[in-house]
Amino acid sequence: MEGLNVGTRLRELRTARKLSQRELAKRAGVTNSTISLIEQNSVSPSVSSLKKILDALPVSISAFFAGDEPAPPRAFYQANELTEIGDGHLSWRLVAARRSDRSMSIIHERYPPGADTGDTMLEHEGEEGGVVVSGEIEISVAGESRVLSAGDAYYFDSRLPHRFRNIGEEECVIVSANSPPTFAEGGKELHHA
Repeated sequence: MEGLNVGTRLRELRTARKLSQRELAKRAGVTNSTISLIEQNSVSPSVSSLKKILDALPVSISAFFAGDEPAPPRAFYQANELTEIGDGHLSWRLVAARRSDRSMSIIHERYPPGADTGDTMLEHEGEEGGVVVSGEIEISVAGESRVLSAGDAYYFDSRLPHRFRNIGEEECVIVSANSPPTFAEGGKELHHA
């Protein structure tokens, strides 16, 4: 969804759940000012920060960006139909975001130079893997870091703390998958079936 107003969407979801900024911040383990600044669109949250906040609601990242309306299953998607779930700097475009019976997430990821999933390590249920299409990416998993280049791949248990950083001079492109789609579907939330 091009140009989604992250702050307004977060405020709508928070108020719909009758949560104060303070209460949401406490549940998510972030400061009140973080919630306030995001809702004012003064800062763009990193993927890891947004995930923590959405898990506290709970709402899935795919529902946050694609909306809550499920769509009927179909086989093919044009590039412009993928749902952007990135943070405004890095781009993660999710295939079939509104498909309610999805049992995996497939993501077309783009990391410009300097892009980072955030200081907070990501941790979620499931397994994930991917192949670097172009550029280089530093991936850290459970304290071990490796720089991967085009053609290199990764596969790990997503419960292990992990982080992705582009430390190179050019954009890095990855095609990844995770199953079950816990990252795209939010913390403890189940499908909207």
